Amino acid sequence: MVKFEKQPFVNAKCKIYTTNQFNSTSCKQVVKLLSCEQQIFDKLRLPQDLLTMSDSQTVSAAVAKLYNTYPFPPEALLDEPPPGYNWRWNWLAAHNFCTGQKPQRQDIRILDAGCGTGVGTEYLVHLNPQASVVGIDLSTGALAVAKERCQRSGANRVEFHHLSLFDVEQLPGEFDLINCVGVLHHTPDPIRGIQALAKKLAPGGLMHIFVYGELGRWEIQLMQKAIALIQGDKKGDYRDGVQVGRQIFASLPENNRIVKYDKQRWSLENNKDEYFADMYVHPQEIDYNTETLFELIDASGLEFIGFSNPSFWDLERLLGKAPELVERAKELSDRQLYRLIELLDPEVTHYEFFLGRPPLIKADWSDDNALLAAIPELNPCIEGFPSQCFFNYDYQIVNLSVAEFEFMQRCDANSTVVEILAGVELGLDEVRKLLQQQLILLTPA
Repeated sequence: MVKFEKQPFVNAKCKIYTTNQFNSTSCKQVVKLLSCEQQIFDKLRLPQDLLTMSDSQTVSAAVAKLYNTYPFPPEALLDEPPPGYNWRWNWLAAHNFCTGQKPQRQDIRILDAGCGTGVGTEYLVHLNPQASVVGIDLSTGALAVAKERCQRSGANRVEFHHLSLFDVEQLPGEFDLINCVGVLHHTPDPIRGIQALAKKLAPGGLMHIFVYGELGRWEIQLMQKAIALIQGDKKGDYRDGVQVGRQIFASLPENNRIVKYDKQRWSLENNKDEYFADMYVHPQEIDYNTETLFELIDASGLEFIGFSNPSFWDLERLLGKAPELVERAKELSDRQLYRLIELLDPEVTHYEFFLGRPPLIKADWSDDNALLAAIPELNPCIEGFPSQCFFNYDYQIVNLSVAEFEFMQRCDANSTVVEILAGVELGLDEVRKLLQQQLILLTPA
């Protein structure tokens, strides 16, 4: 059934109807239109805002068309595993970040919801050698690239499905880790999308989400609107949109605010039309602030574990020179504090965070005996070790003391902390520091 709202609809001759003018004939025309939106996009090039963008099928068709035109992300296909790591896609590292301890099992099921061309999917397979991975996406063009990408790099523990987030219940079973990066903000109903995903998250499971932030994308929003205005009735022709956008950037003065922002933040990526189209001519985008973000999170029914970039959300980096203000801010709730920080540092272009389904067993390792009995091992997401100077899970440089280095060298996933400390002059507080820095994982006794 078509739900009519107080919005204009269009018939095949481009006559605009309002809901007050509907009769049986115009109603049939509208229904026919909504079932043929792809033809309209391709042939008539009608303005998108005249097509009922509140209708999820219409929005989904427009989004699928964009990514069929410009499969995204456009990263090169390799005949070997991808380089480096993203710790958020590594089950051991992500679980340790969220709970303070190594997970009990690694033979898990992972869902990459909105996998696109499979860049993240490929990492999820290679970084989790015991896991089975499922990727879903709306775009058949992007899925074709994802399949080839994973096949070429040897990521063979994966299956792909042409499926919307809203239809994820069609997949059997539950998932221990759900990865949804850059997807929810492109859906017509993000709350419905996150709720659909939440239903597929297993007890004790984690969900990693990335959505856009409005404060750091203000200039992007301006350019999106400018391109749409110039496109006029060709809005929805994404190749034309990219061409218009390129011409605008080439014509604007060098000191133009939008030009300067693009050069500072995005110019390397936006040399590729796929990135440019995803940023500036996307048919559907919802940007968040921390207040609207937590409305989305609350609707999921899951537990908010935390942002995956906690250093950004440290007020002292902004107000450290005014300790009295930092002290007064302690009266704020966590959500008020997040809002304060983004207002003071509005460069945030996105939010990246973890949700979880209880029961989530978390360890704080404050008990000395429990810490001494635990079995440590290295975080799999570090690079350059063994060395006293190497990259941590977030590709930040770490410098270890001699004793810390010796301790980490002996973290073999077999010896307990007390056994290692018998041969290394290191205190328990220093061990806790290594854990806090996400350099080691602990398995409880």
